Amino acid sequence: MSRDPRFHRRVLLVLLLAAFALVSIDYRTHRGAFSGLSSAVASVVDPVTSTVGKVVDPVGSRLSDLVHGSRDRAAAQQLRTQNDELRAQLRSLQQAQADKAQVDKLFGLAGRGGYTIVPAHVVAVGGSLGFTWTALLDAGTRDGITVDQTVLNGDGLVGRVKQVTARTATVLLLVDPTSTVGARLAGTGQEGSVTGRGADPLQLMLLEGQQALAPGDRLTTFGSLDQRPYVPGVPVGTVKSVGRSADGLTKTAEVVPFVNVGSLDVVGVVVAPPRTDPRDAVLPPPPTATPAA
Repeated sequence: MSRDPRFHRRVLLVLLLAAFALVSIDYRTHRGAFSGLSSAVASVVDPVTSTVGKVVDPVGSRLSDLVHGSRDRAAAQQLRTQNDELRAQLRSLQQAQADKAQVDKLFGLAGRGGYTIVPAHVVAVGGSLGFTWTALLDAGTRDGITVDQTVLNGDGLVGRVKQVTARTATVLLLVDPTSTVGARLAGTGQEGSVTGRGADPLQLMLLEGQQALAPGDRLTTFGSLDQRPYVPGVPVGTVKSVGRSADGLTKTAEVVPFVNVGSLDVVGVVVAPPRTDPRDAVLPPPPTATPAA
Protein backbone atom coordinates (compact mmCIF):
# COMPACT_ATOMS: atom_id res chain seq x y z
CA MET A 1 0.00 0.00 0.00
CA SER A 2 1.55 3.35 -1.07
CA ARG A 3 2.10 6.07 1.43
CA ASP A 4 0.48 9.48 1.30
CA PRO A 5 2.48 11.78 -1.06
CA ARG A 6 2.46 14.39 1.66
CA PHE A 7 4.47 11.98 3.82
CA HIS A 8 7.21 11.79 1.17
CA ARG A 9 7.34 15.58 0.92
CA ARG A 10 7.75 15.86 4.72
CA VAL A 11 10.61 13.33 4.75
CA LEU A 12 12.34 15.16 1.89
CA LEU A 13 11.96 18.48 3.68
CA VAL A 14 13.45 17.05 6.91
CA LEU A 15 16.41 15.58 5.02
CA LEU A 16 17.05 18.85 3.20
CA LEU A 17 16.99 20.83 6.46
CA ALA A 18 19.36 18.32 8.03
CA ALA A 19 21.68 18.59 5.07
CA PHE A 20 21.78 22.40 5.25
CA ALA A 21 22.47 22.22 9.00
CA LEU A 22 25.32 19.74 8.53
CA VAL A 23 26.84 21.77 5.75
CA SER A 24 26.81 24.77 8.06
CA ILE A 25 28.47 22.82 10.89
CA ASP A 26 30.99 21.24 8.51
CA TYR A 27 31.93 24.68 7.26
CA ARG A 28 32.70 25.87 10.76
CA THR A 29 34.47 22.74 12.08
CA HIS A 30 35.88 21.29 8.87
CA ARG A 31 36.09 17.85 10.45
CA GLY A 32 34.21 16.38 13.37
CA ALA A 33 31.76 13.92 14.68
CA PHE A 34 29.11 14.91 12.26
CA SER A 35 31.14 14.13 9.15
CA GLY A 36 29.79 10.61 8.91
CA LEU A 37 26.21 11.74 9.32
CA SER A 38 26.81 14.42 6.70
CA SER A 39 27.98 11.77 4.27
CA ALA A 40 24.97 9.61 5.01
CA VAL A 41 22.55 12.41 4.48
CA ALA A 42 24.35 13.41 1.31
CA SER A 43 23.89 9.89 -0.01
CA VAL A 44 20.16 10.35 0.39
CA VAL A 45 19.90 13.97 -0.75
CA ASP A 46 22.21 13.83 -3.78
CA PRO A 47 19.96 11.53 -5.82
CA VAL A 48 17.02 13.78 -5.01
CA THR A 49 18.83 16.96 -6.07
CA SER A 50 20.13 15.21 -9.16
CA THR A 51 16.60 14.24 -10.13
CA VAL A 52 15.31 17.74 -9.48
CA GLY A 53 18.16 19.15 -11.55
CA LYS A 54 17.28 16.90 -14.46
CA VAL A 55 13.74 18.24 -14.34
CA VAL A 56 14.66 21.90 -13.81
CA ASP A 57 17.54 22.17 -16.34
CA PRO A 58 15.42 21.46 -19.45
CA VAL A 59 12.81 23.92 -18.19
CA GLY A 60 15.50 26.56 -17.74
CA SER A 61 16.89 25.85 -21.20
CA ARG A 62 13.40 26.11 -22.66
CA LEU A 63 12.83 29.43 -20.91
CA SER A 64 16.19 30.65 -22.24
CA ASP A 65 15.20 29.57 -25.77
CA LEU A 66 11.88 31.37 -25.43
CA VAL A 67 13.61 34.56 -24.26
CA HIS A 68 16.16 34.44 -27.10
CA GLY A 69 13.44 33.50 -29.62
CA SER A 70 11.38 36.45 -28.51
CA ARG A 71 14.40 38.72 -28.91
CA ASP A 72 15.07 37.32 -32.39
CA ARG A 73 11.46 37.89 -33.42
CA ALA A 74 11.58 41.45 -32.08
CA ALA A 75 14.83 42.09 -33.98
CA ALA A 76 13.34 40.65 -37.17
CA GLN A 77 10.24 42.81 -36.80
CA GLN A 78 12.43 45.86 -36.25
CA LEU A 79 14.36 45.08 -39.45
CA ARG A 80 11.09 44.67 -41.38
CA THR A 81 9.87 48.02 -40.04
CA GLN A 82 13.14 49.70 -41.02
CA ASN A 83 12.97 48.16 -44.52
CA ASP A 84 9.39 49.40 -44.95
CA GLU A 85 10.47 52.89 -43.89
CA LEU A 86 13.42 52.84 -46.29
CA ARG A 87 11.17 51.71 -49.16
CA ALA A 88 8.70 54.50 -48.36
CA GLN A 89 11.55 57.04 -48.30
CA LEU A 90 12.83 55.71 -51.63
CA ARG A 91 9.37 56.00 -53.21
CA SER A 92 9.07 59.55 -51.88
CA LEU A 93 12.50 60.42 -53.26
CA GLN A 94 11.66 58.91 -56.66
CA GLN A 95 8.35 60.81 -56.72
CA ALA A 96 10.13 64.03 -55.76
CA GLN A 97 12.66 63.49 -58.55
CA ALA A 98 9.88 62.76 -61.05
CA ASP A 99 8.00 65.87 -59.91
CA LYS A 100 11.14 67.99 -60.24
CA ALA A 101 11.71 66.74 -63.79
CA GLN A 102 8.11 67.57 -64.73
CA VAL A 103 8.24 70.98 -63.03
CA ASP A 104 11.51 71.83 -64.79
CA LYS A 105 9.99 70.85 -68.14
CA LEU A 106 6.80 72.79 -67.38
CA PHE A 107 8.62 75.99 -66.48
CA GLY A 108 10.90 75.55 -69.49
CA LEU A 109 7.88 75.56 -71.82
CA ALA A 110 6.25 78.45 -69.95
CA GLY A 111 9.47 80.45 -70.17
CA ARG A 112 9.74 79.97 -73.95
CA GLY A 113 6.13 81.07 -74.41
CA GLY A 114 6.20 83.95 -71.92
CA TYR A 115 3.33 82.42 -69.92
CA THR A 116 2.85 83.20 -66.23
CA ILE A 117 1.63 79.98 -64.63
CA VAL A 118 0.43 78.52 -61.35
CA PRO A 119 1.66 74.91 -61.00
CA ALA A 120 -0.76 72.27 -59.71
CA HIS A 121 -1.12 68.51 -59.36
CA VAL A 122 -3.79 66.48 -61.11
CA VAL A 123 -5.55 64.54 -58.34
CA ALA A 124 -8.21 62.81 -60.46
CA VAL A 125 -9.19 62.23 -64.09
CA GLY A 126 -12.73 61.29 -65.06
CA GLY A 127 -16.26 62.46 -65.77
CA SER A 128 -17.54 65.64 -64.14
CA LEU A 129 -20.14 68.31 -64.84
CA GLY A 130 -21.68 66.10 -67.52
CA PHE A 131 -18.45 66.10 -69.58
CA THR A 132 -16.54 62.95 -70.48
CA TRP A 133 -12.89 63.96 -70.18
CA THR A 134 -11.99 66.16 -67.22
CA ALA A 135 -9.20 66.49 -64.66
CA LEU A 136 -9.33 67.81 -61.10
CA LEU A 137 -6.50 70.05 -59.87
CA ASP A 138 -5.41 70.76 -56.29
CA ALA A 139 -5.41 74.55 -56.81
CA GLY A 140 -8.22 77.09 -57.08
CA THR A 141 -9.25 80.72 -56.72
CA ARG A 142 -7.04 81.24 -53.68
CA ASP A 143 -4.10 80.53 -56.04
CA GLY A 144 -5.27 83.00 -58.70
CA ILE A 145 -7.09 80.50 -60.93
CA THR A 146 -10.32 81.50 -62.66
CA VAL A 147 -12.64 79.99 -65.27
CA ASP A 148 -11.50 79.90 -68.92
CA GLN A 149 -7.76 79.86 -68.36
CA THR A 150 -5.38 77.72 -70.41
CA VAL A 151 -3.95 74.60 -68.79
CA LEU A 152 -0.72 73.07 -70.07
CA ASN A 153 2.15 70.84 -69.00
CA GLY A 154 5.73 70.37 -70.14
CA ASP A 155 4.57 68.75 -73.42
CA GLY A 156 1.82 71.13 -74.52
CA LEU A 157 -1.89 71.88 -74.27
CA VAL A 158 -3.91 70.02 -71.60
CA GLY A 159 -7.21 71.93 -71.80
CA ARG A 160 -9.00 74.83 -70.14
CA VAL A 161 -10.45 75.55 -66.71
CA LYS A 162 -14.17 74.79 -66.74
CA GLN A 163 -15.07 75.23 -63.08
CA VAL A 164 -13.20 76.46 -60.01
CA THR A 165 -13.56 76.53 -56.23
CA ALA A 166 -11.33 78.04 -53.57
CA ARG A 167 -9.08 74.97 -53.48
CA THR A 168 -9.76 73.00 -56.69
CA ALA A 169 -10.23 73.49 -60.42
CA THR A 170 -11.94 71.23 -62.96
CA VAL A 171 -10.26 71.16 -66.37
CA LEU A 172 -12.04 70.28 -69.61
CA LEU A 173 -9.38 68.24 -71.41
CA LEU A 174 -8.33 68.85 -74.98
CA VAL A 175 -9.55 65.39 -76.00
CA ASP A 176 -13.13 65.86 -74.76
CA PRO A 177 -15.66 65.66 -77.65
CA THR A 178 -17.11 69.04 -76.61
CA SER A 179 -13.67 70.69 -76.81
CA THR A 180 -12.75 72.68 -79.94
CA VAL A 181 -9.52 74.67 -80.13
CA GLY A 182 -8.37 77.16 -82.77
CA ALA A 183 -5.04 75.91 -84.17
CA ARG A 184 -2.47 76.76 -86.82
CA LEU A 185 0.20 74.81 -88.66
CA ALA A 186 3.80 75.50 -87.71
CA GLY A 187 5.75 77.22 -90.43
CA THR A 188 2.84 78.11 -92.75
CA GLY A 189 0.45 79.55 -90.18
CA GLN A 190 -2.55 77.86 -91.82
CA GLU A 191 -5.56 78.11 -89.54
CA GLY A 192 -8.09 75.51 -88.58
CA SER A 193 -9.87 73.98 -85.62
CA VAL A 194 -9.09 70.87 -83.60
CA THR A 195 -11.89 68.87 -81.97
CA GLY A 196 -11.51 66.16 -79.34
CA ARG A 197 -12.62 62.59 -79.93
CA GLY A 198 -11.91 60.95 -76.60
CA ALA A 199 -9.40 58.11 -76.89
CA ASP A 200 -9.17 58.56 -80.69
CA PRO A 201 -6.86 61.10 -82.35
CA LEU A 202 -8.00 64.71 -82.50
CA GLN A 203 -9.69 65.88 -85.69
CA LEU A 204 -8.31 68.87 -87.56
CA MET A 205 -10.34 70.82 -90.09
CA LEU A 206 -8.49 73.47 -92.11
CA LEU A 207 -10.33 76.65 -93.06
CA GLU A 208 -8.77 76.67 -96.53
CA GLY A 209 -9.00 73.32 -98.27
CA GLN A 210 -6.36 74.05 -100.90
CA GLN A 211 -3.48 74.51 -98.49
CA ALA A 212 -0.76 71.85 -98.25
CA LEU A 213 -1.02 69.47 -95.34
CA ALA A 214 1.03 66.34 -94.64
CA PRO A 215 1.66 63.79 -91.89
CA GLY A 216 4.27 65.09 -89.47
CA ASP A 217 3.03 68.69 -89.61
CA ARG A 218 2.73 70.19 -86.15
CA LEU A 219 0.09 72.43 -84.64
CA THR A 220 -0.01 75.15 -81.98
CA THR A 221 -2.90 77.09 -80.51
CA PHE A 222 -4.02 80.08 -82.57
CA GLY A 223 -5.14 82.01 -79.50
CA SER A 224 -8.61 83.13 -78.44
CA LEU A 225 -10.05 86.63 -78.36
CA ASP A 226 -8.54 88.35 -75.30
CA GLN A 227 -6.45 85.15 -74.97
CA ARG A 228 -9.19 83.34 -73.06
CA PRO A 229 -9.66 80.46 -72.87
CA TYR A 230 -6.58 79.75 -74.98
CA VAL A 231 -3.34 81.67 -75.19
CA PRO A 232 -1.38 81.46 -78.48
CA GLY A 233 1.60 79.28 -79.27
CA VAL A 234 0.92 76.26 -77.02
CA PRO A 235 1.88 72.97 -78.74
CA VAL A 236 -1.22 70.93 -79.66
CA GLY A 237 -0.12 67.86 -81.62
CA THR A 238 1.24 66.25 -84.80
CA VAL A 239 -0.69 65.37 -87.96
CA LYS A 240 -1.02 61.60 -88.31
CA SER A 241 -3.04 61.25 -91.52
CA VAL A 242 -4.75 63.56 -94.02
CA GLY A 243 -8.20 63.33 -95.65
CA ARG A 244 -11.02 65.46 -97.00
CA SER A 245 -14.41 66.43 -95.68
CA ALA A 246 -17.52 64.71 -97.04
CA ASP A 247 -18.23 67.60 -99.44
CA GLY A 248 -14.60 67.61 -100.61
CA LEU A 249 -14.23 71.33 -99.95
CA THR A 250 -12.07 71.25 -96.84
CA LYS A 251 -9.10 69.17 -95.72
CA THR A 252 -9.26 67.13 -92.56
CA ALA A 253 -6.61 65.32 -90.61
CA GLU A 254 -6.11 63.11 -87.60
CA VAL A 255 -3.84 64.68 -85.01
CA VAL A 256 -1.99 62.93 -82.19
CA PRO A 257 -1.82 65.31 -79.19
CA PHE A 258 1.55 66.07 -77.61
CA VAL A 259 0.03 65.52 -74.15
CA ASN A 260 -0.89 62.06 -72.89
CA VAL A 261 -3.98 62.79 -70.79
CA GLY A 262 -3.83 59.33 -69.27
CA SER A 263 -0.62 60.13 -67.38
CA LEU A 264 -1.20 63.71 -66.25
CA ASP A 265 0.51 64.77 -63.04
CA VAL A 266 2.11 68.23 -62.82
CA VAL A 267 0.38 70.94 -64.88
CA GLY A 268 0.39 74.72 -65.07
CA VAL A 269 -2.56 77.11 -65.28
CA VAL A 270 -1.78 80.24 -67.31
CA VAL A 271 -2.81 83.17 -65.09
CA ALA A 272 -1.25 85.84 -67.33
CA PRO A 273 -0.87 85.62 -71.14
CA PRO A 274 2.35 86.39 -73.04
CA ARG A 275 3.07 89.98 -74.07
CA THR A 276 3.71 88.85 -77.64
CA ASP A 277 2.59 85.83 -79.64
CA PRO A 278 5.38 83.22 -79.39
CA ARG A 279 4.10 81.51 -82.56
CA ASP A 280 6.27 78.39 -83.11
CA ALA A 281 8.92 79.13 -80.45
CA VAL A 282 7.37 76.82 -77.86
CA LEU A 283 7.35 73.73 -80.08
CA PRO A 284 9.99 71.10 -79.31
CA PRO A 285 12.66 70.51 -81.97
CA PRO A 286 11.26 68.38 -84.80
CA PRO A 287 12.31 64.72 -84.77
CA THR A 288 15.31 63.92 -86.92
CA ALA A 289 15.01 61.24 -89.59
CA THR A 290 16.95 58.03 -88.92
CA PRO A 291 19.22 57.24 -91.89
CA ALA A 292 18.54 53.95 -93.62
CA ALA A 293 21.00 51.17 -92.83
